Amino acid sequence: MLIRTTLAATAVATAALFTLPGCAVSRGQSTVGEYIDDSTITTQVKARMVENKEVDAAAISVETLNGTVLLSGFAKSSQEKSTAEAIARKVNGVKLVKNDIVVRG
Repeated sequence: MLIRTTLAATAVATAALFTLPGCAVSRGQSTVGEYIDDSTITTQVKARMVENKEVDAAAISVETLNGTVLLSGFAKSSQEKSTAEAIARKVNGVKLVKNDIVVRG
């Protein structure tokens, strides 16, 4: 009886091992690792903007999905807009930057 229970538990664990990882990436969903990486990128971009005196970090929103950073919000000049984009591009893991920041003039 104990052997049968052990074999059944092993079979269930093996099936779960091969089945469950595939569920995480179905239908365009991000894996936990990708989500954490994107969150790390977003945090690093925002932190670098806060450190930079040329960029008003409070006026610029940063979102990251699969390594693509989306910048949105408002800048006081085209220089500020460009600086924000340059900051984002320098963060490790960034594949692409979409700069939708609007310059208020």
